[in-house]
Amino acid sequence: MKKAAFFEKKEKQKVQCQLCPHYCLLKNGEQGKCLVRQNVNGDLLSENYERISSVSIDPIEKKPLYHFHPGKDILSIGSVGCNLKCKFCQNYQISQTDVNQYPFLKSYTSDEIVKSALKHPSNIGIAYTYNEPIIWYEYVIETAKLAQENGLKNVLVSNGFINPAPLDELIKVFDAFSIDLKGFTEEFYHDFTDSKLEPVKKALIKLAKSGKHLEITNLVITGINDDEMIFNEMIDWIVEHCGKNTVLHISRYFPMFKIDHLPTSQSKLESLFTIAKEKLNFVYLGNIKTENGQNTHCPQCNQLLISRSGYDVQIENMNKFGNCEKCDHPIIQT
Repeated sequence: MKKAAFFEKKEKQKVQCQLCPHYCLLKNGEQGKCLVRQNVNGDLLSENYERISSVSIDPIEKKPLYHFHPGKDILSIGSVGCNLKCKFCQNYQISQTDVNQYPFLKSYTSDEIVKSALKHPSNIGIAYTYNEPIIWYEYVIETAKLAQENGLKNVLVSNGFINPAPLDELIKVFDAFSIDLKGFTEEFYHDFTDSKLEPVKKALIKLAKSGKHLEITNLVITGINDDEMIFNEMIDWIVEHCGKNTVLHISRYFPMFKIDHLPTSQSKLESLFTIAKEKLNFVYLGNIKTENGQNTHCPQCNQLLISRSGYDVQIENMNKFGNCEKCDHPIIQT
């Protein structure tokens, strides 16, 4: 365990966590909603510090990031816990548990992870993913700083439910952010994630202004967050606050955890894809095979630039700067 960042001491040995918008007020011995930050005798401790549930070399496209070093690999690590309680969580076995309930955790120092990342010749850096890395903050920021010092890229795959001050610190050492925008109403966030939409929107605005690479994922759940009018409002908001070049992944849902609705239909995904493509330059379909939903075309001249089949990536007609060879329009970060 390690003393946590971003908390305030209160009377009678209580502490209030300041890391995320839950602002958990904890008595001695209590855990936060994330299940991994605990009040121990009037101090807030990170229980999952150096505790890892999974380490793997993944394609960068799996994060998903399509415009950040496409075709490259990245060392991906995760722990346990999450500050959201998504009823449809795809990784609930690690996100909805704590360090005492999950028996497969292994201990790795930041130095060990960075050395492992440097061993793989095709690896560009480290992705903090699988569970919610925000609530693993102390280990994530420590590892990311060391990775940055060693010339590695840092990628955060997150729900974006974080307060401004810790997010500012992450922006300093992270190169790319893959953020889940899970729906676009407060009612949805309250009922299905036990959180709020507004802090996620504020985080996305901050990230869009930061100059760091940002891609957004929207998991479309049948009969829950698939209303096309609300989806259109979300697209308008992304264009206005994040820009029309923001990459959007529209992802297919499959029954998982506490939600057993039918998988998202292909027709629904294609309808939402059409809505988004009218306003955003880069839109992709995830968790489903389609003829064009994974390929990248130049928004200016429509030249095919990247073709994808699963995680097989073929880059064509782009120069070494990540621009379209035909019209020199900027496309990706290389």
